[in-house]
Amino acid sequence: LYNWDPSVRPRIIGKFDDKGEWVHNRGEWLLPAKADFSVAQIARVIASRVNQFHKSDKLTARLRFLDSKEAVLARAKDTPSRPAWYCSGCPHNTSTKVPEGSLALAGIGCHVMATAIYPEQNKTMSQMGGEGVTWIGQAPFSQREHVFTNLGDGTYFHSGSLAIRAALAAGINITYKILFNDAVAMTGGQPIDGTLTVPMIVKQLYSEGITEIVVVTEEPNQYHKNNIFDIEPDIVHRDLLNATQERLKNVKGVSVLIFDQTCAAEKRRRRKAGELPKLNKRLFINTDVCEGCGDCGLQSNCTSLLPHETKLGRKRKIDQSSCNQDYSCIKGFCPSFVTIEGGTSKDLKVKLGNSVRIPEIPTPNIPELHDDPFNIFITGIGGTGVITVGALLGMAAHLEEKSVSVLDMTGMSQKNGAVTSHVRITERDHEIRAQRIATGEADLLLGCDMLTAGGQDAISKTRVGRTIAIINTHNQPTGAFAQDRDWSFPDATLRKLIKESVENQATFINATQIATRLLGDSIATNLFMLGLAFQKGKIPLLESSIVKAIELNGVAVDANKKAFQWGRYTAIDEETVMKIAVPEHTKQTAGLESLNEIIEDRMHRLTQYQDKEYADRYKWQITRTKKQIESKTKSQDLCMRFAKNLFRLMAYKDEYEVARMYTDPAFMKSLDKSFDGKFKIRFNLAPPLISKRDAKGHLIKSTYGSWMIYPLRLIAKLRYLRGTPFDLFGKTEERIKERQLIKDYILAVEQSLTNQSPLNESAIRDLIELPSEVRGFGHVKLTAIENFYTKLNQFHKTSSEVTWEQNAESKIT
Repeated sequence: LYNWDPSVRPRIIGKFDDKGEWVHNRGEWLLPAKADFSVAQIARVIASRVNQFHKSDKLTARLRFLDSKEAVLARAKDTPSRPAWYCSGCPHNTSTKVPEGSLALAGIGCHVMATAIYPEQNKTMSQMGGEGVTWIGQAPFSQREHVFTNLGDGTYFHSGSLAIRAALAAGINITYKILFNDAVAMTGGQPIDGTLTVPMIVKQLYSEGITEIVVVTEEPNQYHKNNIFDIEPDIVHRDLLNATQERLKNVKGVSVLIFDQTCAAEKRRRRKAGELPKLNKRLFINTDVCEGCGDCGLQSNCTSLLPHETKLGRKRKIDQSSCNQDYSCIKGFCPSFVTIEGGTSKDLKVKLGNSVRIPEIPTPNIPELHDDPFNIFITGIGGTGVITVGALLGMAAHLEEKSVSVLDMTGMSQKNGAVTSHVRITERDHEIRAQRIATGEADLLLGCDMLTAGGQDAISKTRVGRTIAIINTHNQPTGAFAQDRDWSFPDATLRKLIKESVENQATFINATQIATRLLGDSIATNLFMLGLAFQKGKIPLLESSIVKAIELNGVAVDANKKAFQWGRYTAIDEETVMKIAVPEHTKQTAGLESLNEIIEDRMHRLTQYQDKEYADRYKWQITRTKKQIESKTKSQDLCMRFAKNLFRLMAYKDEYEVARMYTDPAFMKSLDKSFDGKFKIRFNLAPPLISKRDAKGHLIKSTYGSWMIYPLRLIAKLRYLRGTPFDLFGKTEERIKERQLIKDYILAVEQSLTNQSPLNESAIRDLIELPSEVRGFGHVKLTAIENFYTKLNQFHKTSSEVTWEQNAESKIT
């Protein structure tokens, strides 16, 4: 076209609008410069050009519809996404961490997610086999003396060894962390194309001239028992990873750390297949002791740690069905973790659906297929089997000799992130022109995960009057919850957004809860959802075809067929199914709605905590502060917040209280409710008077046998010594600060309620809520207390500790 005469040469519009690219104020982008294009984006650009010389009512209507979707999609953009995340028990949760102030360079593999999970510690990208090579060029110009580089075992075998050779030749200071997890995990857990073992890697690296090699493993004895190295490297337990890295970052030249731990997903598969022995040890959280501080999540980054909402706030619980028994969460500095040896988790055994016969279910009305395909958009979470639903629909359509297209959007999202399936079905002689479902063209939105169903991609597929939505309301947190203890699932926002998108043509049901209780595994959720959609007449296929597809798939056939049938039964009699699966849902438990109810509840707890006199002091202070609040505002909300937060500070969990909670019969009842068979209990504690400390000065937890219950009973009975000169545990820094915190908080609140205070009601509310951030034990709590005073001094410019200790008038000491 460049050689054409300008008078006849067509004008070409490309990346930018008519102003073009080669002007000072160049035009707007016609299409985004990054990521992929949607059909709607391309259609709008073409339509805007065509409209200049040809008008069409159909074209105008389509553009109007696309414009109307923009407002809805803008709101969907503000909802949290579900990013890809490491699996429960994934070795990369630990192996990709580096010492404070250090930097790691990312490589190819699942471990690349470290750039999003630990962004301050993990930077850059590289091509396969180029890991760390960028540092060769950067090192001479950087003030940083050393970097770490993550290198997967599959990449090492492929070409990563050449990167190490280049680093050796360049003489740079770098530590390669070879992450040996025994599988090509990112693409499905295939074995490496060849033979590779840790001893082989060690021999190769020594032969290249590297002398500083350390093997970090969860099972050091496997190497000590078998002398399999010609040249013995250092072998340390993974608990010493940080200390090992601190040493290696001071080594001149190239050093190597081999982190040997099998991929968690592979371990799970091998245990199910009997290729690895099943572990008889599980962890359990005593939710009464738990403070909800989130340190267990920070230490383990594990997605099996779930929020557990209680009257006293959010705690933690372990999802035993997804737990891969890595046990890293026990590193959280918290006495609430107990180890259960023997026995079986009831979460994995409860199958209420086995004892109930499903009655005959009528055949639903099957949607008729017309010229255009019937479009089903499926959303879910990677690793939960959601892609199987699309595959089963595709096979069922094939069995009926229909034309079908199934497009799965997974990528890295197969690891706990958002996944979607575009399923398009039509008659055999009709052509399916595109695999993706276009904007507003979905007939069914099957939301196996509500967070993904409320995202931009899913909402863009809906159209009022056409799309029906069936949504699983289970509030599964994202992986970010491990790092952010206060992360909240936007349930109400998502429901509203989805309802607006389909004009209330939506069914909301907690399918995960029902399917797990009926069939003993949350993996049954997706087939349950498929059965629900089928019975509601939203799947254009026969029951026999879907059942045959399940059989041909050959995986958990009976369980999947039962899940499908239970979903169908729920569609016609949800109330009966709920009574079977979740009988407790019929019991209405009233929340603590009034101030008097809160005071009564907290006084009862404080009486158990200490005695009636202590509880009366609490009531006296609430009464006093309530009058002060009412003199400034009529807000009962402030009174209730103060009552809850003062209790939190007064009921600080010292050794007496932890002992009382463990010896309370309620704890053993919770264990009996959670585990079957004979089991032993191990306590994981760090008694300050006898525990060792790590390099940072933090107490180190130790494991104590079930005999520990006897000393705990004695300690619980001695709680009357709390706060007296004979208090054995009251002289530590933590206990002194906890007691002082009560006085300082009361005085700060009372000062804010005086007529001279410049604080408005919103600021007073924020001040009253400050204790909600003071959580945890030991160094975790001490850090929280420091943060408390930092924020408190933003309200009061004077030194709180000195002034308040001198002027406190509270009866609480």
